[in-house]
Amino acid sequence: MSQFDKTQALKHSTLGAELDDAECAVLAERMGEVALSDGETLVKEGEARQTLFLLGSGKMDVIRDQGGAEARLHRMRAGECAGTRAFVDGSTRKAALRAVGEARVLTLEPADFESMLEEHAGIVYKVMRAIFRITHANLMRMNQESAELKNYVVRAPGRY
Repeated sequence: MSQFDKTQALKHSTLGAELDDAECAVLAERMGEVALSDGETLVKEGEARQTLFLLGSGKMDVIRDQGGAEARLHRMRAGECAGTRAFVDGSTRKAALRAVGEARVLTLEPADFESMLEEHAGIVYKVMRAIFRITHANLMRMNQESAELKNYVVRAPGRY
């Protein structure tokens, strides 16, 4: 992959939606970067890792084990985040993340984020608002998918 600008990736993401250029630069300085090849797993289901992930470029599949078979729950696109729950509450990963093609991921560790509280409280506040919006959007998407599945089963008996 060629030159990758963490600040620009953050600026064009759901996480950086409220941040101005200077704030994006400050946050990007504290973020790590991981380059993945096609099929490479970033994090495994059940792993105790609190890192917040922001897909800077490429695509990633969110995968869950369902009785020994893998099920793709979602295909992430550049600008989307994963791991908000583990980042906030420290729980284990409920799904794996796997690259589809080449991908670049920005990472944020809780300690690096919390170290910004005194000097950059405004950025911390805006990022926490973004995490809430991301979590809410995921919940709304899951509710919609659940309603669609229910309609399919109820309205087409015997076809499931």
